[in-house]
Amino acid sequence: MHIREYQESDLAALQATHAAQGFDYALPDLRNPLFVTKLVLADDAVVSVVGAQHAAPLQQPTHGGQDPVPGGSRDAEGAAPGRIIGAALLRLTAEAYLLLDPHAGTPRERWQWLLALHAAAERDAWQRGLEDVHAWLPPPIAKQFGKRIERLGWLRDDAWTPYCKRLQERKD
Repeated sequence: MHIREYQESDLAALQATHAAQGFDYALPDLRNPLFVTKLVLADDAVVSVVGAQHAAPLQQPTHGGQDPVPGGSRDAEGAAPGRIIGAALLRLTAEAYLLLDPHAGTPRERWQWLLALHAAAERDAWQRGLEDVHAWLPPPIAKQFGKRIERLGWLRDDAWTPYCKRLQERKD
């Protein structure tokens, strides 16, 4: 088995895997430039490095178009051989932070300032190509402030359980 960069020729296999998982969401468009990591796990006897890298922390990318796994191989047409077993896909999103002086102005003025910042940040994010923004509200303000931002189109998404992976520099 080996891990390699995704290629368009892998799409049908990933569509089949996605369908077999039975999750209630559409396979995203992998041509979207927000997908900054597209790695495929292929089953073949040419390279066997997956086990050695499985427990290793993520590394910062190398430059120069190198194969993500040393020794990755290609066939005569440039396609990597092997049956596709899975893929890891990372899409950029944004985390929202609001910093607004709680002592400045009146509550009505602070709300107007928040609306102005909200509209400007939404336009800016969209123009940069982002498709979504996430906010994690501190427990002391979640109930009351959550109701306010819901009026601005934010959705409380309890349908999926969020997890976070803190990335660390690998010391070799």
